[in-house]
Amino acid sequence: MKNERQSYKIWIEAEEWIAGSWTPDDADTDVIVTREDGSRWVASFFSYKHIETLTKKNQRTGECLAGAYFWSSDMVLIDEVSRQRIEEVVEHLIKEDDFESICQKDYKFASSDS
Repeated sequence: MKNERQSYKIWIEAEEWIAGSWTPDDADTDVIVTREDGSRWVASFFSYKHIETLTKKNQRTGECLAGAYFWSSDMVLIDEVSRQRIEEVVEHLIKEDDFESICQKDYKFASSDS
C-alpha cells in the first residue's frame, strides 16, 4: 500500500452532459485521471443498477445475445456514479496500488503530447 498523497485531476464526462440527464444511481460515465507526471488514465464507471438497466434494454433489443452478457473495457462498478464516489474510488485504488492495473493508460494522448 502506498502512503504518500499523490496529485491528480479527475475529468468526468457526465459533468459535461445537460443538467438533469445524469442519474448517479443509474448511470455510466467515462473518467480521465491526469496524474502529476502528465500521464492520463481512463476508465468507465458504471453503477450496479445501470448494469441491470442495460441488461433489460439488451433483452428487449437483442443486443449482447439478448442480454445474456455485457462487457465494457476498463469497467469499474460502483454503487453510485457521482464525483464524490469516483474521487473516493480513485484515491483508494491509488493508495492500494491497484490503479494502474484497473485503469488503462492513454498512450494515444501521451504520444501526441510529446
